[in-house]
Amino acid sequence: MSESALAALQARIRHRFSDPRLLERAITHRSFSSDHNERLEFLGDSVLNLSVSHLLYTRLSQLPEGDLSRVRANLVKQDTLHHLAVQLGLSYLLKLGEGEAKSGGANRPSILADALEALIGAVYLDGGYDAARALVHRLFEGVEISARMEAAAKDPKTELQEWLQGHKMKLPAYRVAATLGAAHKQTFEVECEVAELGWSERGIGASRRAGEQAAAAAMLLRLKARNQGKK
Repeated sequence: MSESALAALQARIRHRFSDPRLLERAITHRSFSSDHNERLEFLGDSVLNLSVSHLLYTRLSQLPEGDLSRVRANLVKQDTLHHLAVQLGLSYLLKLGEGEAKSGGANRPSILADALEALIGAVYLDGGYDAARALVHRLFEGVEISARMEAAAKDPKTELQEWLQGHKMKLPAYRVAATLGAAHKQTFEVECEVAELGWSERGIGASRRAGEQAAAAAMLLRLKARNQGKK
């Protein structure tokens, strides 16, 4: 990767890294090296959710919690992050293994969305929360954010979150239980746990995010079956 290409990316995100190794890691897929971006992605996912929550709390001050959660789900979903990653030019900067590169990994929505989250995580480690939050807010400057987004269909993770909140329960916990297949064609088995019930369900997807949605859908089915059985 040329220094000029990385410098141009830093100019686009308006953050110059004190530790350039963090930036290198953020754009490195697991198929390329053992020093890859998955841990940064995990961190960036949390920073992204907090930063978007802050943005919505300020911009949509009249919306109640449930509607804010639905709008946030629209903003942090894979399709939105993929679009933002393409705008940043991450497709041309990703470090991919030969097999992943040949199979079109540089344009795969899940890989690009994950790389964007990893970049946010890298900025957080390099410059702190304020720098990461500023980046997230800049990324969403061109995205229309309004209460109308609340009408969008709920994804399983959002529906599960709202169901648990409505029943005064804590949010579920997700973890990757297994990663299957070759690096360029992996599937992720994700576990969703509702600690207060002592329940866990698993789902499989082509990305961590897709696995989480599948696990959340399985948990919803179990919760709804339980409720019907009580009637």
